[in-house]
Amino acid sequence: MKTKSQNFNYSDFEAVKNIALTFPGTEESTSHEGTPSVKVRGKLMCRLHDSGEFIPIRLDFEFRDRYLETYPEIFHVPDHFKNYPYICMWISNHNQKLITEVLELSWRGLATKRQIKEYDENKLANGS
Repeated sequence: MKTKSQNFNYSDFEAVKNIALTFPGTEESTSHEGTPSVKVRGKLMCRLHDSGEFIPIRLDFEFRDRYLETYPEIFHVPDHFKNYPYICMWISNHNQKLITEVLELSWRGLATKRQIKEYDENKLANGS
């Protein structure tokens, strides 16, 4: 059996993971090749790629195209991901506001209607 060498550093995912876990129903998990990930209802929201170079984030194609166009220095889509609703963020190029925005869109694509409604109501009640 062929084993892949793991080139990732868990701390590279820490900031993204901490933001992702602020959304309702998210849970810390482990994904491909033992990489850390965050899931919603058992579905992958984001993870550290086993190469350690980027973070795939589940994102509907319409949003993905907009972010790729607007932030080409931050996001990319490797050939392997082209047919899947994921955008990949370089681990060295992101800011908290942008990643929070992208993760919220990702979460909304995976959450239940009820979770989204409750989240929006809480956000409105707190003046956010």
